Amino acid sequence: MKRRGRSAVEAARVVSGDSSGPRGVRSGERRAEGPGARPRVRPGAAPLVIPAVTAWVAALILVIVPETAAWVALGAVAVLVVTLIILLRRPSIALVVLAMSIVISGCVAAQVALVAGERASAVAFVGEGGRAVEIDGVVSTKIEPAKAGSVRFEVDTRVVRVGGRPLEASVPLTIWVDARTLSAVRAPDALDLGSRVTVRGSGRETDAGNRAVLIVFATSVRVDAPPPGALGLTADLRQRFVDRASALPGAGAGLVPGLAVGDTSGVSDELDEQMRTSSLSHLTAVSGANCAVVVALTFALAGLLRLPRIARVVLALTTLGWFVLLVTPEPSVIRAAAMTTIALLALAADRAGSGLAVLALAVAALLVSDPWLAHSLGFALSAAATAGLLVLSRPLATAFARALPAPLAVALSVPAAAQLACGPLLVLIDPRIPAYGIVANLLAGPAAPVATLVGLAACLLGFAAPIADVLTWVAWVPASWIAGVASVLSGLPGADLPWPGGVLGAGALAIASAALVFALVVRPRTAMARRARVGIAFGVVAASGIAVGGVLLDRPLAPLTVPGEWSIAQCDIGQGDAVLLRSGGAIALIDTGPDVGLLEDCLARTGVDRIDLLVLTHFDLDHVGAVGALIGRVGTVIHGPPGEPADERMVRDLARAGARAVRGVAGMTGVLGAARWKILWPNAGRSPFEPGNDLSIVLDVARADGGMPRGLFLGDLSAVAQRALGATGRVRGTFDVVKVAHHGSADQDPEFYGDVHASLALIGVGADNDYGHPRAELLDRLTSAGTTIVRSDVDGLGLVRRTDAGLEVWRANAG
Repeated sequence: MKRRGRSAVEAARVVSGDSSGPRGVRSGERRAEGPGARPRVRPGAAPLVIPAVTAWVAALILVIVPETAAWVALGAVAVLVVTLIILLRRPSIALVVLAMSIVISGCVAAQVALVAGERASAVAFVGEGGRAVEIDGVVSTKIEPAKAGSVRFEVDTRVVRVGGRPLEASVPLTIWVDARTLSAVRAPDALDLGSRVTVRGSGRETDAGNRAVLIVFATSVRVDAPPPGALGLTADLRQRFVDRASALPGAGAGLVPGLAVGDTSGVSDELDEQMRTSSLSHLTAVSGANCAVVVALTFALAGLLRLPRIARVVLALTTLGWFVLLVTPEPSVIRAAAMTTIALLALAADRAGSGLAVLALAVAALLVSDPWLAHSLGFALSAAATAGLLVLSRPLATAFARALPAPLAVALSVPAAAQLACGPLLVLIDPRIPAYGIVANLLAGPAAPVATLVGLAACLLGFAAPIADVLTWVAWVPASWIAGVASVLSGLPGADLPWPGGVLGAGALAIASAALVFALVVRPRTAMARRARVGIAFGVVAASGIAVGGVLLDRPLAPLTVPGEWSIAQCDIGQGDAVLLRSGGAIALIDTGPDVGLLEDCLARTGVDRIDLLVLTHFDLDHVGAVGALIGRVGTVIHGPPGEPADERMVRDLARAGARAVRGVAGMTGVLGAARWKILWPNAGRSPFEPGNDLSIVLDVARADGGMPRGLFLGDLSAVAQRALGATGRVRGTFDVVKVAHHGSADQDPEFYGDVHASLALIGVGADNDYGHPRAELLDRLTSAGTTIVRSDVDGLGLVRRTDAGLEVWRANAG
């Protein structure tokens, strides 16, 4: 029994990524020899790591070009036969590894080939983007909250209908539901993992490599059946827990479900940003540590019952399955569960394996079953963090122990290893480095397991309300501590260090991280080695300086890269609108676009820090999604009619941070520096239009000294609303600039634009967007009328001012 207990502990350590095995030596390694020596990995891990990496590369490529998968699978069979013949004659480890790589990569190719036909048929059936579709399917992921009250989830289809014609197909789709559509769903609590749904909306093909073949922007969602059986039970437990936690005070309330079961629906945008800045977001992502806790508790219970080892493993696997259903099968959960399963099966066979080998086997198995995981950033971050803990934590602890007490060195090594491994991936989506990330994890780390364990118990005991209430309150205490750590550290100077984004930025950070690890771990024994170490350190500093210097030109020094004289600036904000106005030193911003990072880039390049007047024309995500970047920086906010409670909360958040909030209606006037503005739409009182596009605020800005041209900013008005506005007689005279409605969609009134007769048209639109914006017929109409077009997807940031000679336009991408 003693031996079995030790094996159970080792299995839990492997699952969680703990690199310290018995007597401080990682399982599957020999003890390090001499001070500063690196542990030598036994050959047992390499034959699995190399095939796993090969499979990942194969999956990355094949899901982008699935038409080649069948040929790759056939080629793999042929190469494997040749390899096996050579292996039989000349056995070697290298050939065994090669054979394993071929087999796993061939299986990945076969899996892609098997589903490629059905996926292509679904895309061809829907046809060109924007067609109305109806989907019958089953929700296959958790309901993820998005900006402005919207949600998204995936559905495995049963039937796809276009124009009344059905196609029976089983393919994954992404469903995007805005707040207004979501509010119309009957029994919204029944919308969860496993629900049968009927979705109507417009469908478009996704980018290559995306697991979902289509994205559907829902106009209606009907829940035909709630989650069945075990899925229904876990969904009910999870919802009860979220409701119970939401009644608690402070930011910790939203974190309790996130820490326990990975449900972040209650985490505010502000807290989410603070968690990201302090590198604590991973605490709300269920991973190996959570699975290890579940397995360890199960084994402890089985030990009290004196169950044999096989029974303990079966009980642990059963419990793990329920846990995955409870927290929903996200990529990090799938990776952790696969590692747990492999470790438990090895335990049942009395064959302990190294953590790295278990990770490699889990990754390979998952990529064979779902090759599209290769493009999942969550899956990549989970695997990288685990590998970092397994490979780097012990060497880093040894290095830190040269200058720090051993317990502190070990505690620091864990977040340092994870941050070094995940940093290059994180800058792909958020080009900055959390300066206090290690400190934040050191402070918050001890509180996370307590909140997780107690919160999980509160969730499972949801049927016993008094006990669950007490446990939820107990879990709230460490959760509030974590929220406080995130709030304080994210507000310190230099909390996030700038770093280049994209592949080049990720590559540069990977090289810098590897060099830093080398300099810390390897102890030089000769003068030449010491000089090499100094040279590496100098190279890291120099490369980081160059990288940061490039970012400084993109942020603090960004105004030096654009003309200083401008009156209108159309931000390159992606698929959305964000237009700055400047007159007499005063700044107005019309809408924010959907992306906080892109808005901050635009404000940095134009040298704008504070917004005197913020106009939120309406509350669609592509117009208000980046409001969080402006909290505490706005003097007055004028907004269109709110349609949902989430819209009203957004306005209240701005007001609590010091903004004066005003509902915008026709006839309202004001001053921006030397320029006067007037609201032309919407009318006061009741309207035949629903809140949204057709009740967008329309702003008429008059000419003014200092270069301000006369501008008409149309929000997202449709052709019907444009005709209604024209009929009021408020649109008088001609304009220098018109901000084209609805990103250049086809829903425009040609006569309205003819009456406006603007010299310049601004179109805020994302490159390669799924909507086909801007429409060719609109562009042709504007061009034939002599209107110059500035579109953000082609021109990037666009600056406009009026001079004696006419309008002067500067385009960032003019070449």
